[in-house]
Amino acid sequence: MIRLITLFVLSTLSVTLTLFGQNKKRPQDPTEPLNYKSENIYFINPEADSIKLAGTLTLPKEVSKPTVAILISGSGPQNRNEEVKQFNHRPFLVLSDYLTNNGIAVLRYDDRGIAESEGNFGNATTLDFASDVEAAIAYLKTRNDVDTSKIGLIGHSEGGLIAPIVASKNNDVAFTILLAGTGVNGAIVLETQSRRAAELAGAQKAMLDENEKLTTIIYSIIRNNTDMEVIKTKITAALNDFKASNPTSPISAAITPTMIEQQLGILKSKWLLNFIRLEPKDYLEKTTCPVLALNGSKDFQVLPKINLEGIRNGLEIAGNKDVTITELEGLNHLFQTADTGSLQEYSKIEETFSPVALEIIKDWILKRF
Repeated sequence: MIRLITLFVLSTLSVTLTLFGQNKKRPQDPTEPLNYKSENIYFINPEADSIKLAGTLTLPKEVSKPTVAILISGSGPQNRNEEVKQFNHRPFLVLSDYLTNNGIAVLRYDDRGIAESEGNFGNATTLDFASDVEAAIAYLKTRNDVDTSKIGLIGHSEGGLIAPIVASKNNDVAFTILLAGTGVNGAIVLETQSRRAAELAGAQKAMLDENEKLTTIIYSIIRNNTDMEVIKTKITAALNDFKASNPTSPISAAITPTMIEQQLGILKSKWLLNFIRLEPKDYLEKTTCPVLALNGSKDFQVLPKINLEGIRNGLEIAGNKDVTITELEGLNHLFQTADTGSLQEYSKIEETFSPVALEIIKDWILKRF
């Protein structure tokens, strides 16, 4: 959700996060006594050295064997509440509370290696996180208090990429909801994200255009090569060639040996390399269960138009007959009602999750199940 990767000269633009009363309770945080059952649970992922993942299963009191949704967090290390402490918001806590109060069971869990979950977060890729979701599905199938034929996935940001990865090869997934999910490859997501973030920070168009020339070259190298030494050699050559060929470019002066070394350091991330190479269409084109895709019009991290279009195109190829795609006016990446959608606003907004978006999600599920 918040793993911002800004490569090359735009990485010199600093982002200052306003810490907004980290101990302050937000208005939408649930308060006890809860009107439903909340159970701490654990499940094993046999595909990842049998690590134990920890989570919470919330069950409505008045519904026998309810539909159940698994919440899948976005990028970056997060606990079961999808909490980012510097923003002091817990979107999955609010979402699970709302859905469970409306008759839908919810399983949310700590990312591997985070909070109570075992495993190594830093060494995991998107595909590894997908295997954790599959383990969650397997766990729910052992329960006798949920409808195991109505297990769905709700993924936010990178979780909205993970959900189709799982659904595309698992007929047991009853539905998927993509909240700011990606519809284009990781290179385009990162390139458009960094450009929009820089625009919001006041960067000039000329600088952005020049930076984009470099990112296009670099991402192409990563996507078309697998040997790390080859990638490093080609990136180094590309940056130096750009500097030599474009002496008047506003970013050429920033291309120094130190800067190149810093950029190569970013490439140590297995997650980043995998994300740049992943194509959502490969999974969307095989996803045939009902899909709801939502994105905020002011989302700068996963830009709505290109990503929703990519999702639509992939699901059309899949022949999916139950698809709802909606751009929600005025909402940011966290589905808060926002002014600009910038990162700096996240902590300043009291609202954790738009009531409009919550109602759309709830109504869409209940209409089908």
